[in-house]
Amino acid sequence: MTRLLFIQASPRKGDSASLSSARHFLGSLQARLPTLLVDTLDLWTADLPEFDGAMLAAKYARLARRDLDAPEQAAWRVIEGMIARLAEADLVLIATPMWNFGIPYKLKHWIDLITQPGLSFSFDPATGYRPLLRSRPTLAILASAGDYSEGPSRGRPDLATPYIKAGLGFIGLSDAIVVGQGPTIGPDDAVAQGQARAHARLEEIAASFAATVGVGGERLRSAS
Repeated sequence: MTRLLFIQASPRKGDSASLSSARHFLGSLQARLPTLLVDTLDLWTADLPEFDGAMLAAKYARLARRDLDAPEQAAWRVIEGMIARLAEADLVLIATPMWNFGIPYKLKHWIDLITQPGLSFSFDPATGYRPLLRSRPTLAILASAGDYSEGPSRGRPDLATPYIKAGLGFIGLSDAIVVGQGPTIGPDDAVAQGQARAHARLEEIAASFAATVGVGGERLRSAS
């Protein structure tokens, strides 16, 4: 069975453009992969731990190759569980708005938590950093008030797309696709055109992901 991790980074629920387009994408994908299992992670209701105290100490203990004490082990098991949840997914879908040119702090928090030495990346002084997670089809739907389809929107930069690609690529999800949708605010015809552009691209990606994964996920796993 093919497993998709659906990360919801918008707090607007039914009013969210990114979540609406994500549901459109999922409908298209599920039509091609009827046994698809969707594991939903809502970053606004999930109990994302603060990265401090024993958890932060555990990270530095690992970097120093020191044994973890009991509180550090307990804290680190939480991190291991979060990364395992990502690692078990055959596909990854992120629905997020653009906030202040970048991503919501909840999505940044999640990326910070899953980017950990010995679990999602390693470092060797001779060879540098190396991702530890296998690549898999990954899609981020990025909704924005402005239209970034042809570059900066009224001189405002898109800092979200390069960050998502770099952050996920660092741990191994090196082929992440970011599909922008905008404008989400403005004249009705402009908003509709932005949604139509995004949905057309999402249909193409759904077909590509389904072909890559294959029935039951066997094709993807046999190639990894």
